[in-house]
Amino acid sequence: MERIGDAMKRVVNAPSLAQKYDELKTEVMEDPSVQQFINDHSDEVNTEVVNRSLGKLYEFTTASHACERCPNLEGCINVMKGFEPKLVIAQRLIDIDYIVCPTKQLEDERKNISRMVNSMYMPKEVMEARLADVNFLSEDSRVVVMRAAKDFLNQIDSAGKVPERGFYLFGNFGIGKSFILGALANELATRRIQTVVVYVPEFLREMKQSIQNQTLDEKVEFVKRAPVLMLDDIGAETMSTWTRDEVLGTILQYRMAEKLPVFFTSNFNYDELEHHLTTSQRGEKEPIKAARIMERIRMVSQPFKLGGENWRD
Repeated sequence: MERIGDAMKRVVNAPSLAQKYDELKTEVMEDPSVQQFINDHSDEVNTEVVNRSLGKLYEFTTASHACERCPNLEGCINVMKGFEPKLVIAQRLIDIDYIVCPTKQLEDERKNISRMVNSMYMPKEVMEARLADVNFLSEDSRVVVMRAAKDFLNQIDSAGKVPERGFYLFGNFGIGKSFILGALANELATRRIQTVVVYVPEFLREMKQSIQNQTLDEKVEFVKRAPVLMLDDIGAETMSTWTRDEVLGTILQYRMAEKLPVFFTSNFNYDELEHHLTTSQRGEKEPIKAARIMERIRMVSQPFKLGGENWRD
């Protein structure tokens, strides 16, 4: 039986295949990146090394570099999706290392950024919002809010820390208050600042259930310690004395003491929210406790009235 090595030599030495081999080698050697690599490693690379490394060189030249031949990460044509080959010297031969390509770097960056935003019960479209998508050209109040948002971000960029007060955005239904919160959360994420965005009515409802499964303290701790906290639609909930004082009050007291900002959206202004907090679920009037909550809200936020048309109509 003919040995495999001898059979391979016979096949390669066949006139037609030998011609193809020479054409392949010529094509590989004409690649500018291959030429540059050989020049850079002229003291280690000779004809024998090139011949023995032709398979790796061919793999390198037929791959996509800098994502130029790939439509997206899923459509990557390389051996390892999301990675591109780099020529190296290994064991006196030319070899390949695979490094992360630009498209995968952007995708990884996007995933890392998305991990900086923790959403609790918030709509997907809100959490995908961007400040550039906020329509404020025809509404003066939106201009004011956008300037305040940019000032907030500029303070982070210049001082390297988060300002002590967030925003209290109030106005009619459906004018984009929550959208602005989501957009700002994503801007903060690009600065590696973690934000927790909470839809208040659902959050408080779940807090009641958390007593039974003994997760209440864990959830309250997670929310109150967030570097940036956003409470969406405060005032829309049915407030009990317990959720007002033991949940909301605890969270706001901690953030006021630690000088951590809170962003709110509401259909109520400060005075209207205080009236809402005054009356408990049982109809009891507790103005002092409501005033205490409002004092904390004022300490961690600054109010902005938002106008505009109802986007949901």
